[in-house]
Amino acid sequence: MHAVVTHVTVKDRDKAIETLGNEVVPGVSQAPGFVAGYWVSPQPDKGVGIVVFESEEAAKAAAERVGARPGDEVTMDSVEVGEVVANA
Repeated sequence: MHAVVTHVTVKDRDKAIETLGNEVVPGVSQAPGFVAGYWVSPQPDKGVGIVVFESEEAAKAAAERVGARPGDEVTMDSVEVGEVVANA
């Protein structure tokens, strides 16, 4: 398994949460190879997404789509793909 890890700076928290629930989560969950996704707000103006896919190829394809579509409500700080080395 591989994960796409995104870090964003949130400019409009309410709009970002609305877009996440209405567009991002439904779209990502339909992506080929999708396993699970988690979106975390460690600070009011920061967001982290961790989305797990069955393969590195599926994760890389998803990462390309994520990096190409930041909304006005967030600034994309980074998008990385990495191997899942443990889970519970």
